[in-house]
Amino acid sequence: MHFVDAKGILTCSSGRCGMNIYRGCTHGCIYCDSRSRCYQFTHPFEDIEVKQNAPELLEKALKSKRQKCMIGTGAMSDPYMHCEENLRLTRKCLEIIHRYGFGAAIQTKSDRILQDIDLLEEINRSAKCVVQMTLTTYDDDLCRILEPNVCNTKRRLEVLEEMRKRRIPTIVWMTPILPFINDTEENITSILEECIRVGVRGVIDFGMGLTLREGDREYYYAALDKHFPGMKERYIRRYGNAYELPSPKARELMEIFQRFCKENGILSTPYECFQYLNDLPDKYPQMSIFDLTI
Repeated sequence: MHFVDAKGILTCSSGRCGMNIYRGCTHGCIYCDSRSRCYQFTHPFEDIEVKQNAPELLEKALKSKRQKCMIGTGAMSDPYMHCEENLRLTRKCLEIIHRYGFGAAIQTKSDRILQDIDLLEEINRSAKCVVQMTLTTYDDDLCRILEPNVCNTKRRLEVLEEMRKRRIPTIVWMTPILPFINDTEENITSILEECIRVGVRGVIDFGMGLTLREGDREYYYAALDKHFPGMKERYIRRYGNAYELPSPKARELMEIFQRFCKENGILSTPYECFQYLNDLPDKYPQMSIFDLTI
């Protein structure tokens, strides 16, 4: 890990604002798009770049914003990596978001978010807070291969349960779905059943597949060679160097997904989910006690 003084922290467009406090990641997910060369990393991906002045930059930016909005984090680098355990930069930024009356939308795979659940609850009372959790693989043994350095799916579901108890709304990212690996009806239905059980508001999926770019592709294929012998060759035969790699079962899996969500009142399109994530109403209705029985 290394420290830098960033020039800016908040990126806003079309009423949306996002920030990345860290750059790089230590979770080791074999499919991570953030490794792609298009993002122009000048340091090893696991050598986390820490924007040590992020809280000061964020406070300066929020002071000057006239319109309150949701502040997102976690799109490129998980805000609850191992280094957050000691640095607590994410918490400092959340304290500033709360102080200035903004909302927060946090995306993570880590149970470290629970160390800030008190603050998330306060933000949700005064403005709005949405926790987004990635769930790709119901089988925890497979999860340890695909996402080796972060808590497993069972633990992430426990995190979602805790958020529900605090009436903090949640969104699940059920992506990517890897062809020939986790693209099974059993996996998809098992995840969706758990989403219903823990009361998530929406599930984001981009079509049952994954994307591979230069940099990401090489890392992914090396992982396939290590854990799934012969799978890389199967991918190359079917997809070549394509950017989009849809599962051969994409159509039937999407039908299952859409039916499940419709029957259970769960937001199921990226548009609906992002609209919910980005909306900060003047008067935000918290989850009611009746939502806890969904």
